[in-house]
Amino acid sequence: MSSINPGDTAFLLICTALVCMMTPALALFYGGMVKQRDVLSIMIQNFVCIGVVSLIWVFGGFSLAFGPSIGGVIGNIGTYFGMYQIGVEPNPAYAKSVPFILVFGYQMMFAIITPALMTGAFVGRIRFGPYLIFIALWTILIYLPVAHWVWGGGFLSKLGVVDFAGGIVIHATAGVSALATAGYLGKRCVAAGESTKSAPTSLPLVALGAGLLWFGWFGFNAGGAYAADALAAYAFTNTMLAGSIAMLVWMYWEWRETGRPSFSGVLVGAVTGLATITPASGYVEPISALLIGAIGATACYYAKYIQEWLKIDDTLEVFRAHGIGGITGSILIGVLASSHINAVSAGLYQLLVQIAAILTVCVYAWIITHLLLRALDRLSNLRVPEKMQEEDLDADLYGERAFNLWNMKASEDR
Repeated sequence: MSSINPGDTAFLLICTALVCMMTPALALFYGGMVKQRDVLSIMIQNFVCIGVVSLIWVFGGFSLAFGPSIGGVIGNIGTYFGMYQIGVEPNPAYAKSVPFILVFGYQMMFAIITPALMTGAFVGRIRFGPYLIFIALWTILIYLPVAHWVWGGGFLSKLGVVDFAGGIVIHATAGVSALATAGYLGKRCVAAGESTKSAPTSLPLVALGAGLLWFGWFGFNAGGAYAADALAAYAFTNTMLAGSIAMLVWMYWEWRETGRPSFSGVLVGAVTGLATITPASGYVEPISALLIGAIGATACYYAKYIQEWLKIDDTLEVFRAHGIGGITGSILIGVLASSHINAVSAGLYQLLVQIAAILTVCVYAWIITHLLLRALDRLSNLRVPEKMQEEDLDADLYGERAFNLWNMKASEDR
């Protein structure tokens, strides 16, 4: 009979809190990157995911992702509905030494941040009411089935597909759906003479968000071990190394191309490395993590040509950083996984099933996202009116401004 280990429980409690912090950190990261008139718009879209997804998770979401599998496609919604049968007794199928309710809470944080990641792609273009419906339905129709396929005993896991902390389940689904949503909503509207490539509103805000994201990422990856053990130590170390080298590699490519580095590039580069190592963090040696971070930063940097070819206005390049990063790291498991770290070895079969899983999930996410957007657009116009996009979006939609201290409106480059 499984028993609770206080050390493992304390460790996972900390990791859960760290992952929870990542959603507000993402709001800071994205909020600093956009124009001043869009800061509150994107930050509220991030924060509100906490409320919407938490309720979904309680009332059927956790069951659909981690309940007993129905045909390898989805979990039984009734198994844990309303937190039925979710108590302190460990569930050996997922974690043998921590309370099952903590597994519920830890996985809930992953579900919350996934739709929030998408928001950077369609800044200032989607109305808030339809957005709330969109993220709720997206979570139910895309995140929960994919989580079950890979983590909940679904058909992909039975094929041998692995994803330690969300390269496929989180970054690939969010990245592809972000691209699909940005493409469906169309390009941003800007005032005459205004560039869509204007400087971020606040780089210090971006830096704060990036730093908190990196800090939270240790819980994001190391917590996947569900124990304070050697595997968690490897995932923790691999996270640090991949983010560090990716920062430098991105800076190198940018310096080489433009003749100078940029602070925003350094920050984005680190995030690409963290996204790339996520699926592989519990399967590779630290020296391989360095290679994964370097390859990930390179792949994400040059993915800008994919977006240019597609002609999709992905505002903060979510697909480039998260989608390509998660896909690259998931593929590299098949090349660099070590049985000394975990029960997965690199090889042709592992490589092929990883690629097959990525293709399956990406195609599914793209199609369902498009169908969902079309249905919602028929019920209620999704797109923010052009005039509102060009003027004071935050004040028009929410009656507030991001920088309005002492009733003084900060200057803005329009």
